[in-house]
Amino acid sequence: MASSENVTPDKKDRKRPVELLVLSGILAVFGGLITLMSTRSLVLALVFAGITFILAVMAFAMLSLAIRPTGEERADLAEQDRDENNGRGH
Repeated sequence: MASSENVTPDKKDRKRPVELLVLSGILAVFGGLITLMSTRSLVLALVFAGITFILAVMAFAMLSLAIRPTGEERADLAEQDRDENNGRGH
């Protein structure tokens, strides 16, 4: 079983997903505005804004998976693995 101590992430770790979603939203608004100014079609601009938002979220997710963890993150991951494996009998 996992250890009984309750570990909470720091403020930076909790805000990171929000930062990526806000940045994706900004890119979506930019893409929507460019489309709106080019075509003068609100529906098409909303479609392109939605597509841009989804693509930006996917790109940021892929980039965050590609980043190697730092020494502090490696230690945290190793500690979590030890806690999980202690309760399973491995």
